[in-house]
Amino acid sequence: MQQDIPLLQWSDDGVVHQALWRSVAGLPPPRHVVVADDTLPADRAYRLASEGTALLWRGDFQNARHLVQALQRRLDRRRGPVTPQAEGPEAARAAFLAHRRAQGHRARILGMVLLPFDPGHVCPLRRAPDVRDACEAVFGQAVQPYVLPLRDLLGLISAHEWRKKGVPVDAVLGRIHPHHGVFSPVRGEYVALVAQAPLPPAGPAFDIGTGTGVLAAVLARRGVRPIVATDLSPQALDCARDNLRSLGLLDAVTLMQTDLFPAGQASLVVCNPPWLPARPTSVVEQAVYDPDSRMLRGFLQGLRAHLLPHGEGWLILSDLAEHLGLRSREELLRWIEEGGLVVKGRLDARPVHPKARDAADPLHQARAREVTSLWRLGLAGRA
Repeated sequence: MQQDIPLLQWSDDGVVHQALWRSVAGLPPPRHVVVADDTLPADRAYRLASEGTALLWRGDFQNARHLVQALQRRLDRRRGPVTPQAEGPEAARAAFLAHRRAQGHRARILGMVLLPFDPGHVCPLRRAPDVRDACEAVFGQAVQPYVLPLRDLLGLISAHEWRKKGVPVDAVLGRIHPHHGVFSPVRGEYVALVAQAPLPPAGPAFDIGTGTGVLAAVLARRGVRPIVATDLSPQALDCARDNLRSLGLLDAVTLMQTDLFPAGQASLVVCNPPWLPARPTSVVEQAVYDPDSRMLRGFLQGLRAHLLPHGEGWLILSDLAEHLGLRSREELLRWIEEGGLVVKGRLDARPVHPKARDAADPLHQARAREVTSLWRLGLAGRA
């Protein structure tokens, strides 16, 4: 609702102004704002941003982009060279936490360059691109002026291009088009595992936390019927619906907004929970970070009640958390046992994404050892 959007206030030539404040990450409006333009030196902009003062841009749009790039260079220089990660789970955990703090600091600084918008998602700055479609896809119609961080806008533009272009996925015989805030299936190894795993006896299937709907689409292409795909996020369900419709598979899948499981039991229950037990700082990070492994543990604790006697639960999970000292293999196996489950088999795949080979990545040692697995789980006491 429009009235729920907070207000940003600033002063210009002694006159107090205000506009609606928008933040993709849901951050509160900055308390200190100054009007800035093309005459502002990058060093001074960096000092102001570091002190918590936001810069409401009134100059050229492309110069605002150049300023953000200049802030990035200064952040990179102050970070210094990446040092090799020490061995051991405690050192790995410390490196991960330091990496997350650095990411948060970087996001705060780069998010201090703000852009004004007129009604209709029109940015009034010189050389500003037409971003109406990208903004309306996320925010809906805009009938009042508002202010948005430039970093957020660049993310919206990129996400909108991904949505239009889509990601080719061989296992669905087509493309998956991720919506903003819904994790894109760019890591194809987990999709390939679901496409290759031997299917349990025929029967209904559940796809828990469907996201883009890619795994439900893979199951439907393999002839699995019927399928119920769940997600808590209405944005994810809209995304899954659009993808399944474009692939001609919507009739095979029932979409449901719920936390984890739908009612009833299935022969196959698939879940690809967030892989790292940490706090997300944005909507899209909710597909990567899961505080205290809430979704993973909820799936393992509730699977038994929703699995038919000779059915299988497929848990798709990376072991990156283990290499980062965030969760042990022993913990995972204990949660499986406590859920009344047994491991019937496991399929493994090595990641092929660029970060696995990037020695400059601060978490390179952990990423280089990462393995993504499809755990085939059955009911304890059943053959």
